[in-house]
Amino acid sequence: MARTKTKFFCSECGHESPKWLGKCPGCQAWNSFVEELDTAVKIPGMSSAIFRTKEKAVPIIHIDKSQEPRILTSNNEFNRVLGGGIVPGSLLLVGGDPGIGKSTLLLQTSADLAAKGLCVLYISGEESTRQTRLRADRLQAVSERLFVLCETNMEQIEEEIERVEPDFVVIDSIQTCYHPAISSAPGSISQIRECTGHFMRTAKVKGMAIVLVGHVTKDGAIAGPRLLEHMVDCVLYFEGERHHSYRLLRSVKNRFGSTNEIGIFEMQESGLQEVSNPSELFLSERPLGVSGSTVIASMEGTRPVLVELQALVSPTNFPTPRRMSTGVDYNRLSLIIAVLEKRVGLFLQSQDAYLNVAGGVKLDEPAVDLAIAVSIASSFRDQPTKPYDVVFGEIGLTGEVRGVSRVDQRVKEAQKLGFKRVILPEKSLKGWNPPSGITIAGVNTVAEALAVALG
Repeated sequence: MARTKTKFFCSECGHESPKWLGKCPGCQAWNSFVEELDTAVKIPGMSSAIFRTKEKAVPIIHIDKSQEPRILTSNNEFNRVLGGGIVPGSLLLVGGDPGIGKSTLLLQTSADLAAKGLCVLYISGEESTRQTRLRADRLQAVSERLFVLCETNMEQIEEEIERVEPDFVVIDSIQTCYHPAISSAPGSISQIRECTGHFMRTAKVKGMAIVLVGHVTKDGAIAGPRLLEHMVDCVLYFEGERHHSYRLLRSVKNRFGSTNEIGIFEMQESGLQEVSNPSELFLSERPLGVSGSTVIASMEGTRPVLVELQALVSPTNFPTPRRMSTGVDYNRLSLIIAVLEKRVGLFLQSQDAYLNVAGGVKLDEPAVDLAIAVSIASSFRDQPTKPYDVVFGEIGLTGEVRGVSRVDQRVKEAQKLGFKRVILPEKSLKGWNPPSGITIAGVNTVAEALAVALG
């Protein structure tokens, strides 16, 4: 008879403990431990022939290094985020807030691949087959080779994969799947871990690409154990505001391409449509001749994107001034304000400072520092910046402006959109030739940069 014992798992990060804990030692979350039965039984199919291979260890120099062709979709933004297309035999994880467009994107992608002749299996544990058909009709995502299944039992799903033999599989979502040999409820730590392990082995052995849809917690992280993100080959986050029509698909892990790559989509009545020129989109509503507005050339993966930074500095009546940032790290904003006070002489101790990145983009690279400093100084002095300037550079604690990477791509993107001048670090001028038709202003300190931008 199977030996049964109780374990406790953190519902946020999956940390395991033999007893209940008020605070998780792994992620520091409070009251996150849940009790589950850990039954030491042998799961049917775990060691069956479906997961066994006849391969033996060989020297790496004898392995064929020819690249397997990727599966290309008609959506160039989706291909860009994946590093050039879907790799056969890969396991992908897509997370995002409810209603953000995960199922819409994957259903459109499934129909697109089916129209190209691939066999696609769309497994939904949250919608019936009729509901999926109604959504497919609205998105015009109907194809003869697109198979739809409403099932949550892992044994039934594996049997259907054996019967259909698809090239591309979508699991919507992994939190609804369960294995009957595991006594815990669907969505628990044990079920998610075990079901993901089955899908990973299926993808590697059979050479089919499998996409898992994952729910997110209130903090925005994918629900379930942290091990889930380590098991998959690619982790994609679908971001965006519910009240805006634009969505960002961000790659945070990719074994077959660049990380921190983003794809821009627009939600329309007929589904998600790709945005080919995101810089023009983010700058379409930029006001001219207004203080506190600066354009930053940021690198998102391999793509340069021009985004508007807006700052508002106003006097405060409270002893402690308020600092608030959207799209930029709060600690980075506080650091730039401290440098402006110490090295430039701007008296910001009695001023509230608010910073916003227009368009809902999140900027986390150091090159955004100089644009933050220019925006804050412009709002503090109530002096508008030049409407055709682009600013980027990293700021040190001593007030120096440090060099950044991929300067030529940033400058070419600014020139393509009609900007006349680029303010950048002096140290970044080496090793490349600036294009004609745009002025390059190299600076060494923050004070010098403010004199050029606001002079």
